Amino acid sequence: MNRAMPPPLLRIGCAGWSLPRVSWPDFPADGSHLARYAQRFDAVEIDSSFYKPHRRETYERWAASTPGGFRFAVKLPQFITHERRLADAMPAFEAFLAQVGGLGGKLGCLVVQLPPSLAFDAGIAKRFLAALRKRFEGPVALEPRHRSWFVPQAEGLLSLFHVARVLADPVLFHEAAAPGGWPGLVYLRLHGSPRRYWSAYDDALLLRLAVRLRQATERDGAACWCIFDNTASGAAVGNALTLLRIASKSAPPSMGHP
Repeated sequence: MNRAMPPPLLRIGCAGWSLPRVSWPDFPADGSHLARYAQRFDAVEIDSSFYKPHRRETYERWAASTPGGFRFAVKLPQFITHERRLADAMPAFEAFLAQVGGLGGKLGCLVVQLPPSLAFDAGIAKRFLAALRKRFEGPVALEPRHRSWFVPQAEGLLSLFHVARVLADPVLFHEAAAPGGWPGLVYLRLHGSPRRYWSAYDDALLLRLAVRLRQATERDGAACWCIFDNTASGAAVGNALTLLRIASKSAPPSMGHP
């Protein structure tokens, strides 16, 4: 199968690897859903880890189903973010790391999604990030959903620990309309708009997005992840394939910079 791939710093994929029937012609006919998915995309976000733990052997099996250049982003358990609310969470984090260690070198990023009710507390945030960084050196993207996080002090703390701030769409408030934190990593989670999880993105928006992602990778040297989570209607796979196709080509000279 002919695979046009975007620049190596840009990874495009979906939350999960379910393939809607309408997209089957775009993928190989044989193999598991993950194996087929990984023939077109080089990244996936595992959200199920937020709700329940997976055995290390499960992660090992998933890693073995994908090509060498494939990478997994894995969401931290809700016990850490929503129940412990980042406080005294390292025993749970260490157990989680032991599980996702089954991915080996294919563990590409950890995603820390905070509850909307969790306000920024500099002391708690610093202790959590410092403890996390003592145990994990790889890419980390944090998604705050309380307005108090979108201030210079929080941005500086994230940058200090080399943690990106997720850009999630739909955007909750105007301060969240651009990625932030450490500039070496850009992580986008696109849930569909206006109807979260259901709405597809139109090609014009995806074209503008491709230009911005190329700017981040080629001009700024950032590693970029773009994950589509508008999976309820099956739109994620189609949107990701379209963005992949656009990003694999040079941006038209007439577009300039956004």
